[in-house]
Amino acid sequence: MIPEKLKAGDEVRIIAPSRSMIILKEDCKKIATERLEELGLKVTFGKHVLEADEDYLCASVNSRVEDINEAFKDKNVKAILTVIGGFNSNQILDYIDYNAIKENPKIFCGFSDITALSNAIYAKTGLVTYSGPHYSSFGMLKGFDYTLEYFKKMFLQNEEFEVISSKEWSDDPWFSDQQNREFIPNDGMFVINEGTAEGNIVGGNLCTLNLLQGTEYMPDIKNKILFLEDDDMAGKIYLMEFDRNLQSLMHMPQFKTVKGLVLGRSQKATLMNKEKWIKLIKNKPELSNIPVIAGADFGHSTPIFTFPIGGYAKLQAKKNNIKLFIKG
Repeated sequence: MIPEKLKAGDEVRIIAPSRSMIILKEDCKKIATERLEELGLKVTFGKHVLEADEDYLCASVNSRVEDINEAFKDKNVKAILTVIGGFNSNQILDYIDYNAIKENPKIFCGFSDITALSNAIYAKTGLVTYSGPHYSSFGMLKGFDYTLEYFKKMFLQNEEFEVISSKEWSDDPWFSDQQNREFIPNDGMFVINEGTAEGNIVGGNLCTLNLLQGTEYMPDIKNKILFLEDDDMAGKIYLMEFDRNLQSLMHMPQFKTVKGLVLGRSQKATLMNKEKWIKLIKNKPELSNIPVIAGADFGHSTPIFTFPIGGYAKLQAKKNNIKLFIKG
């Protein structure tokens, strides 16, 4: 199921199935709401978005479940955006009304910890979901143009589009200081293994996706193209941490049919570079027969493009020529 695209006047519901909206500064919320309204959208909020347990920094399981179920059941709501990521959206998977989602298919978008929800919903219902900006992402004062461009390509247009690398990227704490930003020239996507692939997409945040392994919420990765990224929490041991998480995914029997890998840009604290990415992938002979590219504009730095989980991708990876097309 592919949800309907957005049009002027549509209602977008903001929910907090991971961390609470209480952590957002007022300027971030103001900018985010105004940006969405400039697209002609009506912005509403779940009842519990400001609730927060002092240890978990999120609302209770019951509150978060109520907001996501109510958002899908509300006939006026055409899209659901998550506030931000976090650590424990997988707590609510057993309590989501998946039948209601099947009966009320609509856009569901977020990234990072929201990977658990996006992939679980796709696995349980067949609804195409989206890895893309949070509500909080829309609160970025500078450096948001690319993210907004690809959000509109995905949700306001019906055509297949080509992903072109951004001209620059940033990994600074913009949410703390909206004015003093560092933008880095972007070398763009690069090829590790050449080849071509077409198929449906599964993926998002790698360590979060792996939380679903062995459960009813893990999507079928047979014949899929995997889009994978991870944050910088592992710091200097990122290479080893990403390697073992990827290896865990590769141990799944279905992985033998995976058609290709698209790897998102790593953050500065990971100390990753092109040579380390090549070493990581070339150290896995099981990947030698599929195309692999890295440095794509998704993950925990900015900007990012939006991609559909369950949607379609076409990848052409040649040494000096990368073509990535997406539709969903």
